Amino acid sequence: MKSLERGILSSYDYRKKTNKIGFLIAIVVIIGMVASMIYPVLTALFNGLKTNVEANSFPPRLLPTEWHFDNYSKGWEFMNLPLFLKNTLMIFGGNMVMTVVVLGLAAFSLSKLNVPYQRGIYFFFMITLFIPPSTYIIPNFLNLKDLGLLNTYAAFWLPAGASAFYLLLLKNFFDGIHHEMIEAARIDGASDWKSFSLIVLPLSIPIFSTLAIFVFSTAWNDWFWPSLVMHSDSKYPLATAVYKYVISAQRLNLNIRFAILTMVMLPPIVVFLTFQKFIMRGLQLGGVKG
Repeated sequence: MKSLERGILSSYDYRKKTNKIGFLIAIVVIIGMVASMIYPVLTALFNGLKTNVEANSFPPRLLPTEWHFDNYSKGWEFMNLPLFLKNTLMIFGGNMVMTVVVLGLAAFSLSKLNVPYQRGIYFFFMITLFIPPSTYIIPNFLNLKDLGLLNTYAAFWLPAGASAFYLLLLKNFFDGIHHEMIEAARIDGASDWKSFSLIVLPLSIPIFSTLAIFVFSTAWNDWFWPSLVMHSDSKYPLATAVYKYVISAQRLNLNIRFAILTMVMLPPIVVFLTFQKFIMRGLQLGGVKG
């Protein structure tokens, strides 16, 4: 019999009845959690393949009696999804540039440069994590209004350069890079910018990959903030457009609505499943240490 690899429970522990029962309970709980997460996705997927009558029937059935794949083409034609997708990608691209350049350089300065009151600045940013985001929505809106940045992509890009959580993740990751490498670069005549761009940045691909997934998820799912700062329908990101034209629609068939929601829902799921190893590795390497 092949022995189990040593983990929380050894092969000897598995022979105890109480441990077996606890292990089975944990498996049942995990299966229940997975089912509760997958069920809404499957419901939206299969409802998008039903007729409108069947999608509104009660009691509901998971699988359709007839498969109507043309619902997805109708949903694609109902609203200009490529336009709203382009707007979402524009927001994501600008937010990612701000994360790499502004937050990356700020984290590099706190980690590798002799910044005055460095420890106090670090704890100041850490304290801001305890402030509820809802408390600074109105101040951010008023600041952007005074700057004349409403209804522009800069209304997303500028706040993206002030994320304390991303800053602390990057700072703690940079702390793990040996300081001797930076000193050697300075001896060779490299400036601080070259040290960051040629040494630190290539070594930080795991944490930046993780942040890219977080930034993408935020840009894809956020609808409230864009509904405040964007006043032109042609500049709405995908989530805001879906909320306005699909969720709030009065005369849209339920099966077409589910087809559109499925098309919007699947891309971030695919992105997460594809790059989940970067998320786990980045959080492990860049996690905030106590």
